[in-house]
Amino acid sequence: MTVSGTGAVVEAMCPYRLVLEHVTSRWGVLVLIELLDRPYRFSELRRAVSGYGRGVSEKMLTQTLQTLERDGLVHRDARPVIPPRVDYSLTGLGREAAEQVRGLALWTEKRMEAVQEAREAYDTRRAAEAS
Repeated sequence: MTVSGTGAVVEAMCPYRLVLEHVTSRWGVLVLIELLDRPYRFSELRRAVSGYGRGVSEKMLTQTLQTLERDGLVHRDARPVIPPRVDYSLTGLGREAAEQVRGLALWTEKRMEAVQEAREAYDTRRAAEAS
């Protein structure tokens, strides 16, 4: 999310790049994929996203959700009950983006063996060149 005056200029000049950064950010991808299944409360979503490895901080998840909400991808439903209840879900636009991101994630999982082989071949070549 842009806050400063110069950030607003950058956003006006290249809005597509910023949306792409939000959707494909480290936590944006995981939030979108998780919300494809169902709406989540904040703490549930934090646990689900943290299940992919390194945990997401409350601050970072809050910032990610606010950014995705600003872009029209996530809907925040705050209910005035005691205790307060806030649910997060995808908008129609968010569902479109999440399906695209999930496709890329599934491709990555499916092709990880080929990626690993390419990495090993690269490392072997680099080691041979260095010696």
